[in-house]
Amino acid sequence: MEKSETSGFAVLFIGVGLLIFTFINAYLFLGEKLSFLSKNLVDIFGEAMGPLVETCIRVMYLGIMGWIGSIVTIRGTHIITELKPRAREEPKEELKEEPKEPEKAKKAK
Repeated sequence: MEKSETSGFAVLFIGVGLLIFTFINAYLFLGEKLSFLSKNLVDIFGEAMGPLVETCIRVMYLGIMGWIGSIVTIRGTHIITELKPRAREEPKEELKEEPKEPEKAKKAK
């Protein structure tokens, strides 16, 4: 395995790891119980602003983590797929055919 192919797989696995981490965080975030509703409208806005801001920050964090993870994964697969055509293009030993003698020369022998 070449050094560049190894680095391609490393980048791919780092990207997949980031995506898995992001989805686990999203799952844990959705599992939390959000309770910020009350009867009074002023209390609703007062109590809801803190959890809503926290939720917005978490959603942005998860979005950025997912975006970075997908970009790193795409780069890893791109590195790996670019290496395979190059390996196929390497020159192989071709069977060299000897030039055929003209028919007239064969008949003369």
